[in-house]
Amino acid sequence: MNLALAPWVILLAPLLAAIVILFVGPFSKPLSAGIAILSAAVGAVLSWMLFAHSGDVVVPAMSWIDFGPEFAIRIGLTIDHLSKVMLVIVTTIATIVFTYSIGYMKHETGYSRYFAGLSLFLFSMLGIVLADNFVMMFIFWELVGVSSYILIGHYFEKNSAAEAAKQAFTVNRIGDFGFMIGILMLWFAFGTFTFSELLAKAGAGAAFPVWTTVACIFVFCGTIGKSAQIPLHVWLPNSMEGPTPVSSLLHAATMVAAGVYMLARIFPLLQTVPIALDVIAWVGGITCFVAGLMAIQQDDIKRILAYSTISQLGYMVLAIGVAPSSEVAMFHLFNHACFKCMLFLCAGSVILGMHHEQDIWKMGALKNKMPITFLTCAVGVAALCGVPGFSGFFSKDLIIAFAAEKSMPLFWLATLGAVLTAFYMFRSFFVTFFGPPRSEAARHAGESPLVMTIPLIILAIPSAIAGYGFFAGHFFQVPHPHEETLLTKFGPLGAVVVGVVAAFLLYFRAEKDPLRIPFFANRLYIDALYAAIVRYGQDRFGNVLAWSDRWVIGGVVALSAWAANFAGGCLRLLQLGNLQAYAFFFGAGVVGLLYLLLK
Repeated sequence: MNLALAPWVILLAPLLAAIVILFVGPFSKPLSAGIAILSAAVGAVLSWMLFAHSGDVVVPAMSWIDFGPEFAIRIGLTIDHLSKVMLVIVTTIATIVFTYSIGYMKHETGYSRYFAGLSLFLFSMLGIVLADNFVMMFIFWELVGVSSYILIGHYFEKNSAAEAAKQAFTVNRIGDFGFMIGILMLWFAFGTFTFSELLAKAGAGAAFPVWTTVACIFVFCGTIGKSAQIPLHVWLPNSMEGPTPVSSLLHAATMVAAGVYMLARIFPLLQTVPIALDVIAWVGGITCFVAGLMAIQQDDIKRILAYSTISQLGYMVLAIGVAPSSEVAMFHLFNHACFKCMLFLCAGSVILGMHHEQDIWKMGALKNKMPITFLTCAVGVAALCGVPGFSGFFSKDLIIAFAAEKSMPLFWLATLGAVLTAFYMFRSFFVTFFGPPRSEAARHAGESPLVMTIPLIILAIPSAIAGYGFFAGHFFQVPHPHEETLLTKFGPLGAVVVGVVAAFLLYFRAEKDPLRIPFFANRLYIDALYAAIVRYGQDRFGNVLAWSDRWVIGGVVALSAWAANFAGGCLRLLQLGNLQAYAFFFGAGVVGLLYLLLK
C-alpha cells in the first residue's frame, strides 16, 4: 500500500465506521462492534507500518481557503516522528478498548450508539494528531469535545450523566476560547497557521516577546481545559458517569493527552518564551500535587483513577515546562496511556464483577475471586506509583529530576505528588483486593470473561517493560539531567516507600476508613465554590436580567404600545364619516393657517 495514502485511511476509516454503524446498528449489535473494531484495527496496523518506516512520509496537502499569500488555509496531514508515536498510542489503545467493550457493554442499552460514538471520537482524536496547522487542529479539537459529550452522556436517562456531559462540554469551551485567541494572536504575529512554517519563524518571536508570550499562554489555556489542569479540572472526575471503557479511552489515554501533545507540537516555539514555560511548569506542578490531595479521600474506584489522571497530566505539563525536550513529556504520556488505560479497564472488570458497585468500601477480598484482574491491577498500580522496574518509574523520576534543575519548589511539589500517588493508589488496591468482603456483592464476585481479561494482560506487558531502553528507545530519545544529587536520585524512591508504607499501615486490613478529612473528601471545596459562583453569580444575574426584561424593557414596550393606542384613539375621533364635518374641519384648518401666516 502507498504509505502516502495510509494517513488518510487511518483518519477516515473510523468516520466511515461511525456512519455505517448508524445505519446497520439497529439490525445487528455484533456487526456494529465488528465494524468499529475493524476500523480501529486497520488504523493500528497502518500506524505501526508508518512507525516502522524510517523518515517522514510526505502527504500532499489540499487547498481549503485561499485568499492569496496573505491568508491561506490548507487541509494537510503531518507524518513525523511525534505524530507516528501518537498514532501508535491512539489506534492501539482504541483497538484494545473497543474489544474490551464487547464484554463490558454486552447487556447495556444503546450498544450500537455507543460504538458509533467511539468511532466518531477516534476520528476526531486522529484529526488532532495528524493536523498540520492550528485551524485544522482546532476543528478536530472541538469535534473531540462533541464526541466526548456524546459518550459521557451515554446514560442520558440518568440526570447525573446528562449534567456531567454538559459540564465537560461547558468547561472545555472556557479553555478553548483562550486557545482560539492564542491561535489568532500567533497568526497575527507570524502570518501563518501551519506548524512547520510557524516553528521555522519561531526565532522571530524575539522581536515582540511580550506578544508571543501572551499568545502562548492563551494557547496553553486549551491544554488547561482539555487536559484538566487546575482550575479547569472539575469536569474530569464528573465525567466518570460515562461507561468505564469510555473513561479508559478518552479520560486516561487519548483525549486528555491531546493538550500535552499540542504543547509538544509547538515546543520549539515555547522555548523562545521562558515566561510562558514558567507558567506551564507551575500549573503542572500545582496540579500534580493538589489533585493528589483530592484523591486520597475518594471512595469511588473510578473517581480515584480520575484524580490520578489529573495528577499524572500535571506531571506531563510540568515536563513541558522544565525539560529541555518534549520527549520527556511524551515518554510519560506513552507510559501513562498503557498503565492508566489498564487500570480503568481493571476497574471496569471489578465493577462488572461487583454487579456495578463502585464504592471501594463495599469491596474486599477480591484477589482470589478475580485473580487476573488482581495481578494486572498490581502491575498497573506499581507502574503508576513509580515502583522501581516498572514503566512509570523511568518517566516520572526523570520529570522530577528536571524539576529539581528548574526550581526546588517544583521539585518538592512533584515529590509530594509522588507520595500522595503511592498512598491513594495502594489505599484503593488494598481496600479492593484485601481485607474482608464488605458486601454480598463482594462475597459473590467473579472474574470477568476472556474478552475483558485478555486486553488487561496485553496492556500489562508495556506497563511493566515500556520504560526500559530496549523498548522505549525505539520511541523516544530522552535527555538526561546534567547532574544528579542524592536528593533527586533517592527522593522519588523515598516518596514511593513512604506512600506505600502509610497505605499499608492504615488500609491493608481495614473494614472502614480510619482517616476522614472532609476538606480533601469534598475536593478542597473547589466544586462547591464553582457551584456557588453559578448559583449566586450566574443565576442571580440571570434573575436580574429577567426582572429587567419584564419590568424595564417590557414596561417601555407596554408604555409605547399604550401611547400608540391612545394616539390612534384620538385620531379615530376625527374620522366621523360625515362630509359636512370634514368640510368644517377643512375650513377651520384653512382659517387657522391664514391666522398663523398673517399674524
